[in-house]
Amino acid sequence: MELRNKKLTHDEFFKQREEVLRQWPTGANLNLEEAAEYLKKVPDHKHFSKKLRYAKENGITLAQPRAGVALVEDHINLLRYLQNEGEADLLPSTIDSYTRQNRYNECEVGIEESKKAGRSMLNGFPAVNYGIEGCRKVYEAVDLPLQARHGTPDARLLSEIIHASGWTSNEGGGISYNIPYAKSVSVEKTIRDWQYCDRLVGMYEEMGIELNREPFGPLTGTLVPPSISNAVAIIEGLLAAEQGVKNLTLGYGQCGNLIQDVAAIRALVEQAEEYFKMYGYDVYLTTVFHQWMGGFPHDESKAFGVISWGSAIAALAGATKVIVKTPHEAVGIPTKEANAAGIKATKQTLNLLRGQRLPESKELKAEIELIKAETKCILDKVFELGNGDLAVGTVKAFEAGVLDIPFAPSKYNAGQIIPARDNNGAVRFLEFGNIPFTKEIKDFNRQLLEERAKYEGRPVSFQMAVDDIFAVGKGVLVGRPENMR
Repeated sequence: MELRNKKLTHDEFFKQREEVLRQWPTGANLNLEEAAEYLKKVPDHKHFSKKLRYAKENGITLAQPRAGVALVEDHINLLRYLQNEGEADLLPSTIDSYTRQNRYNECEVGIEESKKAGRSMLNGFPAVNYGIEGCRKVYEAVDLPLQARHGTPDARLLSEIIHASGWTSNEGGGISYNIPYAKSVSVEKTIRDWQYCDRLVGMYEEMGIELNREPFGPLTGTLVPPSISNAVAIIEGLLAAEQGVKNLTLGYGQCGNLIQDVAAIRALVEQAEEYFKMYGYDVYLTTVFHQWMGGFPHDESKAFGVISWGSAIAALAGATKVIVKTPHEAVGIPTKEANAAGIKATKQTLNLLRGQRLPESKELKAEIELIKAETKCILDKVFELGNGDLAVGTVKAFEAGVLDIPFAPSKYNAGQIIPARDNNGAVRFLEFGNIPFTKEIKDFNRQLLEERAKYEGRPVSFQMAVDDIFAVGKGVLVGRPENMR
């Protein structure tokens, strides 16, 4: 089937569905009508879309952790702990790496090894292997909305199973769950596969069931300029809306500068709503702010400082929810106690700042306008390359380097842009690659980096980017030269 940004017909969807459900035995006999009846019984307090609506309409920022282990009972115990002791507002089920690569045989081995070892030997929950029976058991054991969080290029079977199990939200997209996660999967393939995931949600919408979809905003989580992540978020939002998705949460990963981070969220909302309106999509839009995704300090007290700073920015930006980090980020998978502590620190900050927003200022307005101008340059070119078709344009844009994600592993990504912080810690472009910015935008980015270089007494260079990557882990935002620390 030729790639195009066009809603899959019922025939196209169900023909593909036959193949999808054969990928693993738990897909057999998965009945869409029975799943819809099950979903219709999800109470409001366990329904993702409804909880997000309430939060947005009441100016509340919700807190959601990441969490997932190999065995069903252990996973339930972990989620209950985060619900009851951590006071989470929303619950995840982080999916293991084998499932993300559709390697379900190895998941089976991981499950058996976990039983023998008495601890999780997988880095997440293998939802496909457990199927509806196991996933519904998880859903029925908790009192909060459930979302699948993963990183899966081909999440079609996973999406079928989790939604049929009462999980009312699914994270990911054809760009954001490919370019930052996979080396050799083509953009064309993942757009097709995620069109299926979105069409599945659209099918449920047609049956009167609203499910939430959330593209992964932070991408590589390493010095990603806001215009890059906003452009990807808007593209994935538009692709999802075409397939019938009505409830979307677009995301952004914290860069660290207060003005830029608040501006990024506000620019994302304003611009996304403009595009949805332009193309006639009826979408209820919410936002998610991801706490710092880069290197963390090893010291737990210092890590709490990073967590609290991200929480404060999420609140001041008016994000609908924030994805929580833990004080164990620097050392590996956190204990349930550390995970709960991260949530409680986040909630305390959110509660103190509830109702407060960063006031409008000349600097904030200028940053919003810059981000929107940069984002528009990218999106205009994507549509142009696709002759108006966003799916085709996205593939061609990656081929041309018009879309380019910094530090991504994918061979389909040009990898030519280099970001670095300006003297105030905002992320700018050091190298532009083939990003189609105007001369004025390029000159302004260069000027800001020159100001930092002058302050630090060194030339603008790649070393700035290297220093910035490791800075937060060393306790600062901007990677200054050694003689300035």
